[in-house]
Formats: sequence, structure tokens, C-alpha cells
Amino acid sequence: MSDHDADRPDDSGDDTPQNPFAGTPFEALFSQFGMPGQSGAAGPSGFLPNGPSGGAAPDLNALMAQVQRMFQPHDGTVDASVTLEVARHTTAGAGPDPSPTAAEQAAVADAVQLAEMWLDHATELPRGATTAAPWSRAEWIEHTADTWHTLAEPVAEHVVEAMSQAMPDEIKAMAGPLIGMLSQAGSAMFAQQLGRGLGELAGEVLSSTDIGLPLGPTGVAAVLPANLAAFGDGLELRTSDVLLYVVLRECAHHRLFAAAPWLKGALVTAVEEYGRGTRIDLEAIERRAAEFDPSRPQEIVDALQNGLFDPEPTPDQQQALARLEHLLALVEGWVDEVVTQATHDRMPAAVALAETMRRRRASGGPAEQTFASLVGLQLRPRRLRDAVNLWAAVRDRQGAEARDRFWQHPDVLPGPADLDDPLGFAEPRSTEDGADPFDDELRRLLDDDA
Repeated sequence: MSDHDADRPDDSGDDTPQNPFAGTPFEALFSQFGMPGQSGAAGPSGFLPNGPSGGAAPDLNALMAQVQRMFQPHDGTVDASVTLEVARHTTAGAGPDPSPTAAEQAAVADAVQLAEMWLDHATELPRGATTAAPWSRAEWIEHTADTWHTLAEPVAEHVVEAMSQAMPDEIKAMAGPLIGMLSQAGSAMFAQQLGRGLGELAGEVLSSTDIGLPLGPTGVAAVLPANLAAFGDGLELRTSDVLLYVVLRECAHHRLFAAAPWLKGALVTAVEEYGRGTRIDLEAIERRAAEFDPSRPQEIVDALQNGLFDPEPTPDQQQALARLEHLLALVEGWVDEVVTQATHDRMPAAVALAETMRRRRASGGPAEQTFASLVGLQLRPRRLRDAVNLWAAVRDRQGAEARDRFWQHPDVLPGPADLDDPLGFAEPRSTEDGADPFDDELRRLLDDDA
């Protein structure tokens, strides 16, 4: 029997539906939707209903509707509506997602009011939150989807572009007329993957700024009561203490991002620079392509599934990632330092909670898997403890006002080398005439920007 005949349905009594895309580059794509017989069957997005063994007949109408939607025109590289729909399905399939109760609304509002009073004693940065809100996981997805799309778009754009430009002639020849659709397929898979990542992330995040970025609407201090309850399990602490500590961090983040309006843009730019540096290893692909047997198109599918086009980090990307990690460390270190001062002599449980949160963030936090699963971008403040020590040293030697004024302009922020010597950085500097060179430099920068 020929290879061609082997791919055709037989009449041997096996009524398992055959994959109509078997042996084409679209087999990998449709395995994302749970096609029977695929390793990705019964995936979290829930587009196609499979039976317990994955053998139920595919809903071809649903499949074709998804195909049409996948290739319909949309703004940008990533179809935000597809990402949002997949995220919703993923969250819905993860279990109950109760809407916050009136009691939880009142508890969050009270916690925000108390947190802001405590923070007033720890920093002179004005309050940034104007609204307190408890969110369900679905509400977190709705309120943060636009920001995630902004972050993912430059990464997706350059990944998909690099895939298209790097494709060897051998693969183009074997793919035939389907080659023109592979870029669209890559964009669709990226949107699917991002949606699943956000759906999973919704089950872990504690607040709108939990990863160090202002993901939600400006001025809204939001926490997720259901996730807070899961986070507090096993800590042997009062639920009210856990809520208050997370709200303190949330409000501190809002103060910082409101006082430093350039900060969010700087973080987004670092992500964009990472995406712009995406390159595909042509030599590695050519070596793999030379091993393909043109009579066995399944080999191409396997190569696509196993990372044939996975980008390797370039020097430019590594530099962009280092800048992003450094900025995140400064943000998280400042928040940690300010909250520590706000809770001093007021909240005994804060010491244990601070260490728990520090380990959680330093190990990558809930966002790491989301970005790492896309292109290896990890939102990890690797030098978090060093940043905490630096901000504490500046406050100890120069006062809280000096600590906070570094956020007035990006060019006066501590650099990576300063984290190596926080005590040296914290020492007050003065000229022979007694003037503060920091004030002179900051004034010059602000005047130039004006």
C-alpha cells in the first residue's frame, strides 16, 4: 500500500474520524483546536467538543467558523478578539469564578482607605488610586486585555515577520500554495497562545499591578478576592492581613505610576525592543530542511511543532531584557521598601508577607510562564533584593523624599552598577559650594524635556 493510500480513511471497521488536514502544515495549527487524534486534543480553549477519549467527531461547522475567523481582517498582528475569547474559555474551564460579593466590596474599600493612610506616612508621592474594586477572574481579563495586547503586539509582529523571512526555499517548495497563509496562521496561533496564557494567569494574579505593570484602568486599585483566598491558604495568617498587605502594594504601585507617567511607556518600550530583536537561525533551519524527505510531508509538520522556527535570544534581545528586568527590580524594590515603612510597628504579619511576596516575585511570579511560553520573555526582577537594599539605604542616608525624587526622570534612576554598591550610591553628594549635584542634574534634564 502506498503512502498516499495510508493517509486515506479505510473500511476496516475503525470509525475514528480522520483528520482532514493530516500531512499538511495545518495539522499543527488545528491540533490547537482539539482535532481528534492530536496530542493537543481537548485543549483549554474549548473550541471543539471531544469525548472522554478524544474520539468524538469534530464539529466541522464550528471548525470552519473558526478558520474563517482566524483569517478575517483585523488590526495589528494579533487579533485581540480571538485572544479575549480564548482567555474567557480558558478561565471558564478552570472552575468556578464567583462574582465579588457586597461584603468583599466593602472589605476592599476599607482596606484601600487604611492602606492610603499608612502610605501617607511612608512616601510623599500623592495617592494614585481613586477607586477600589474587587474583580472576578473574568473581570481581570476584561480590564487588562487591552494592555496585554499592547505588550504582545510588537513581540508577535517581529516573531511572525521573522518566521516568514527566514523560511528556507526547501520548505516553501514543499508547502506549495499554502505558504501564503502561514503568516496568518502564525498570527492566529500567537493569539490563541496568548489567550490561553491570560486565562491561566487570571487564576493566579492577586491584583491589577501584581506583575509590576499597571495592567488595569488608571486609578483603579483592584484585587481578586478568590485568588487572595487561595494565596492565603497555608500562610497561617488572618485573611484581613493578607488583603491589607496586597492592597498596600497595589496602592503603592498606583502612586508610583501616577507620579512617574513616563514609567509605563519605558516598560512597554523595553518589551517592544525585545520583540524587534527577534531573529531566526537560518543556518539551523537549513540544516534541518536538508534532512527532510519530500515524500513525507509529516516531517515538516513535526518540525514546525517541535520548534523549527523558535527564535533564539539575540544580543539585542538580551540587552532589552536586562533593561526590563532592571526597571522591574527598581519598581518592585521601591514598592517593597515603601510598604515596609508603612507597616512598621503597625502590622506584625507584614514581615512574613513581605518575604513571601519577595520570593514569589524573584522567582518569576505568575507572569513568567505567560511571556516565556510565547517567546521566552520573562518578567522577572532578578535583583529585587538588591533594589530593596538600595532604596532602603537612600532613605536611611538621605530621607524618604530623596528616595522618591529619583522617579522624576529616567536618566537619574540608579543603574545596574549601583545595585552592586547600594551604600555607595546612597551617600549624599555635594560640591565645594554646597550645592547638590543631583538637584542640578535633575533640573537640567527637566528643563531639556520642557
